[in-house]
Amino acid sequence: MITVSGTQFHIRGKNTSYVMSIYQNRYLVHLYWGERLEHDMDLTHLPDEYGVNRASAFHVPLPGENKVFLTDQKFEFSVFGGGDYRVPTCHIRHEDASTVTELEYVGYEVLEGKPGLEGLPHIYAEEPGEAETLQLTFYDRLAKVRVILSYTIFEDYDVLTRSVRYSNEGKGAIHLLSAQSCCVDFSGNRYKLLHLHGDWLRETNIEFVPVTHGIYTVDSKRGMSSHMNNPFVALMDQNADESTGSVYGFALIYSGNFSAEIEGHSNGSTRVTMGINAFNFDWTLNSGDVFQTPEVAMVYSPAGLNGMSGTYHAIFRERLMRGQYRKAVRPIVANNWEATEMKFDEDKLLAIAQKASELECELFVIDDGWFGERNSDNSSLGDWTVNEKKLPSGLKGIAEKINGMGMKLGLWFEPEMVSPDSDLYRRHPDWCLHCEGRGRTENRNQLVLDLSRAEVRQYLVESVSRVLGSANIEYVKWDCNRNITETQTQMQYHQYVLGLYEVLERLTSQFPHVLFEGCSGGGGRFDAGMLYYMPQTWTSDNTTVRGRYRIQYGTSVVYPACSMAAHIAKINPDAEPEDPYLNSSALVSMSGVFGFEFDLSRINDSVKEQALRYVRLYKQLRETVLFGAMFRLESPFEGDLLAWMFVDDSRAILFHFQTESKNNGEEWKLRLKGLDQDACYEYHGRRYYGEELMKSGLKIPLGAYENHAGIMIFQRVQQV
Repeated sequence: MITVSGTQFHIRGKNTSYVMSIYQNRYLVHLYWGERLEHDMDLTHLPDEYGVNRASAFHVPLPGENKVFLTDQKFEFSVFGGGDYRVPTCHIRHEDASTVTELEYVGYEVLEGKPGLEGLPHIYAEEPGEAETLQLTFYDRLAKVRVILSYTIFEDYDVLTRSVRYSNEGKGAIHLLSAQSCCVDFSGNRYKLLHLHGDWLRETNIEFVPVTHGIYTVDSKRGMSSHMNNPFVALMDQNADESTGSVYGFALIYSGNFSAEIEGHSNGSTRVTMGINAFNFDWTLNSGDVFQTPEVAMVYSPAGLNGMSGTYHAIFRERLMRGQYRKAVRPIVANNWEATEMKFDEDKLLAIAQKASELECELFVIDDGWFGERNSDNSSLGDWTVNEKKLPSGLKGIAEKINGMGMKLGLWFEPEMVSPDSDLYRRHPDWCLHCEGRGRTENRNQLVLDLSRAEVRQYLVESVSRVLGSANIEYVKWDCNRNITETQTQMQYHQYVLGLYEVLERLTSQFPHVLFEGCSGGGGRFDAGMLYYMPQTWTSDNTTVRGRYRIQYGTSVVYPACSMAAHIAKINPDAEPEDPYLNSSALVSMSGVFGFEFDLSRINDSVKEQALRYVRLYKQLRETVLFGAMFRLESPFEGDLLAWMFVDDSRAILFHFQTESKNNGEEWKLRLKGLDQDACYEYHGRRYYGEELMKSGLKIPLGAYENHAGIMIFQRVQQV
């Protein structure tokens, strides 16, 4: 609900309020963000009170003021020029080469529902009444630049989305040097920052950084959101933790170069800006052109990180993901990659598939190596035609055989790339991203196709469509195994991302029955932008149990379990009678979209029987895991124990793990979360009140070996 009182705008969710106002008919100032305010109290006095005791020597007062300074104001949108020396939301080079912008407030409009963002992924409203949008318009009269700030509240989700739209209404060109999607100025600097950093094989490590004076930047300059930093940050009270304290989340719905800058100012305030990275960015806006920034999804939680995570999980599952798999359970996958890599033939694939069928898997995926002359990673990317030396019956023939085993067929693609040793590159060497006259940097023996070019996008849509239309293919693993190193212009990074989104929109619309899974060497492009087109992502190439403990735990801070593909791999196929590592690998994999990644054709009957139990158990539990509420109980970043749980109306599922042996009878007690305290839950014939499990807790059995793991399933019942 949005209410307007004079110059004050109050945006309410079910449990949150966001308040701002127009100050001096020019500045949009931030007044409040936190728990819901039931009354429309007037907070417009706050800007006059900021910094009134400051000495004025090196600070610029507002026009007509002696004691109110620009650097003390809490802005929602800031421009370069005038005396606000913090990181601006907007930096424009005008036709006369000046970079000073002066915006005046023009007016506002409140809209029912939420307008879409053309060409960009975004959170959407299914019904007009579930969202309300405030649009605030500002104008630079000299440069004739119009700026529209959009705020949409999803009341039932307590999610606020923000974006900015620029229009050049002048006669000459202007250049956007920085176009951030949001700016929030917080009073005080007694905060800590949470962000998710990493690298290939160790994505989404949780790191806490105290807010200090100066600027802390979380960003990517790689052309993709990257393994190194995820496009998400959270600002937290110093004492906030998983279940208590105020947390402010910022998630950018974008898959390219981004930045989040957290600035601790000399006046003790904290500014958060987020959007497209201004590094190597210069967007030409000709007369009549418009530029739309990506969207930021903002979440406030008074109940710690778990409260914030639950909000993101719900909105991403229900109003970001699209298509028939948004609400559908995902098929159990068997993938041949770690079994064979590219060294396979049809007989080997069918042998693995046969065992996968006996394990009651639902989808068999042929990974890299099925096309062109692809026998190693030095050729054939771009040549999307089947290699009939490996697959003599072709895709149609092997699809029929896989379908005859009761499974769907899926294929691996890497459409954004081209091998120098390929027919496509020999025909079109200019189709890769490069800088004329400079070297072309190869990585993994491949170059990046220039998706800013319409003919390249058309080729990709046609070539992938031809393959998908040639056989009964119902899944695509869309990989991207390198970052961008050269561009000709400072617009190409963003143009590339827009081109990728166009290709994905066309393909997913043309093949709505196909489940698309994103991948970029694992989690190198695990972001909210990709989830708009692909409802799940290969979380990491690291399939070790210890690696996945941390990676899936960190990823869950923002992204729901149904978005995390997690497969059993690297087990002993000859284990007798039970493989404890298989147990640990299975339980961590069952906490996401479950599957297998090793050579199933080699397993003995003992391993097969053990694996089959996990498949059947997962099928019973996956609705709760994929679409229930997730709660993190014990962090692997803080010790050698880990626990998380999933809850819906019918059950609670607790997964617990330990990374070190426990030989001395140590006690581990967990307090569960998310239960109905007045309901009863049954486990192994014993019934507990939810209140007991949450307040008194439950003793967890510890194992005498590393990577011990367990699962406890509590069925909700009517009475004790």
